[in-house]
Amino acid sequence: MKPLKIAVLASGRGSNLQAIIEGIQAGKIKGEIVLVLSDKESAFALERAQAFGIPTCHISPKNYSSREEYDAAIADAVEKSGASLVVLAGFMRILTSTFIDRFPGGIINIHPALLPSFPGLHAQRQAVEYGVKVSGCTVHFVDYGMDNGPIIAQRAVPVLDSDTEDDLASRILVQEHLLYSEVIARIAEGKVKLKGKKVFCEGGSI
Repeated sequence: MKPLKIAVLASGRGSNLQAIIEGIQAGKIKGEIVLVLSDKESAFALERAQAFGIPTCHISPKNYSSREEYDAAIADAVEKSGASLVVLAGFMRILTSTFIDRFPGGIINIHPALLPSFPGLHAQRQAVEYGVKVSGCTVHFVDYGMDNGPIIAQRAVPVLDSDTEDDLASRILVQEHLLYSEVIARIAEGKVKLKGKKVFCEGGSI
């Protein structure tokens, strides 16, 4: 089986990107990152990628008159890279159908909450303020809704009474790094199947 070609879209520091790179290097993920693309020129994710010799691309939304125009440009870059899986790793833009329709069933995202609870921004803050006792992270396929696509896998994290938003975010991030890499590894092996709104993982739950 050929290595899965992966494009990573990131806007920030790229800690999930780092975990994926390490998973590939350790032989746990049968894949190759062929592009790291960011909407922010200063994103540390680009520096991480460059340190490992991974091709990078910065495309600024300021150069485009609409979200759709921008999404068409980044879709062109991803297609040119030859990637068959698009991984969102802290990409702080909502993708339009212009992008999503180019990669049907081929875009995944990780969210720092147990969806469908607490979608959108500041999910950890939402969890702390709501007083839930368990939160976590969710890897899902991307569709037209915000944090609404079919769920691939989830990992639970306890919420402590003393937690601040940052405390919970740090604890969830540890599990994000583990879970995202495990999901990508299973996708690379062809063991993740999407049927309607449900996702089935060969070899048991992730």
